[in-house]
Amino acid sequence: MTDAASPAPLRIVLADDERMVRTALRAILAAEPDLEIVGEAATGAEAVSVVRELKPDVVLMDVRMPEIDGIRATEQILRGMDEPPRIVVVTTFENDSYVYEALRAGASGFLLKRAEAEALVQAVRLVARSDSLLFPAAVRALAAEHARAAETAQAPWIARLTGRESEVLRQMAAGLTNAEIAARMEVGPATVKTHVAAVLAKTGARDRTQAVIAAYEAGFMKS
Repeated sequence: MTDAASPAPLRIVLADDERMVRTALRAILAAEPDLEIVGEAATGAEAVSVVRELKPDVVLMDVRMPEIDGIRATEQILRGMDEPPRIVVVTTFENDSYVYEALRAGASGFLLKRAEAEALVQAVRLVARSDSLLFPAAVRALAAEHARAAETAQAPWIARLTGRESEVLRQMAAGLTNAEIAARMEVGPATVKTHVAAVLAKTGARDRTQAVIAAYEAGFMKS
């Protein structure tokens, strides 16, 4: 009896204007059997072109690049593809306002350039699964800071959330996985997955990060 075929490796594109950074990222990620580097880009415009051509699962995107920055590149990728990849912003400073703008543009999370190799590998796998937030504490801090500055009113979708969905959204914002939320709520993982899907639909969010940002900016986290 033969073993079932292993799942295809996650296909990754590296976008950074510094060759040494791309080389270091490649060396770390290519050593993992479930990860495959399929392309690189040195500018934002090149990143858009490479990603549209190669259709990777995950893009590691530097924020500040020539021609167009990582924020605009993220917007163009997500707007121009039917099934866009997950985009992780790679940055030097976690409180950089550029990071938040990239998240608002649709990036699924961010990663510090000084992160350890193991953290980098796990981050790529995590964002591909989209089962939890990538660096939730920092995402929450950025979202809360910008939400206070915006002073936006509550959005209509808040009233459409059920009690369970509201609870799930708060747990998502805390960075909990579906399994952890299920344990806290004493329900099955499939039930949590259904609630998460409903939250994403009602907030109009592509993934958990976008849902949490929407929650902060709509005043939900204050309610």
